[in-house]
Amino acid sequence: MSIPTHFNRQDDPGIGAFDPEKLEIAPGRNREGIEGWVPELVNDAELREALEKAFDYRGDVTLTQKDGTKIEGYIFYRVSGTTLTASFVRILPKNGGGRLKIAYSNIAALVFSGRDPAAGKSWEAWVKKYWEKKGSDGGEASLHPDDAE
Repeated sequence: MSIPTHFNRQDDPGIGAFDPEKLEIAPGRNREGIEGWVPELVNDAELREALEKAFDYRGDVTLTQKDGTKIEGYIFYRVSGTTLTASFVRILPKNGGGRLKIAYSNIAALVFSGRDPAAGKSWEAWVKKYWEKKGSDGGEASLHPDDAE
């Protein structure tokens, strides 16, 4: 048995005439401006959706547990199981103290409390800033990133 090569597959109908513009089947994802958002967690589906957005969020969130405990930090991992008890987030608390694992079923409220450090910073904005610096006499343009804020 031989393994087909690219040359063998070129003879198949529909292969070999790829249009690179048609290969992209998933549209780009727009970031939502959710900084400061306090989602209403009315049902399980809304809780799951809000926690998915919190996982994608690049800033800190504040989770309020059902016992009233508030934890502010960065969500770096999550598992979405079949039930809320089997689902959990892992959060790195802002005040230190180690990573915490919190079940979805223990979450009463969620606030997108931290600043999104990458909001408004796109590749196009960076290139524009670069050329503005390069064109002005006062600043030095560099391909290295700016210092962290």
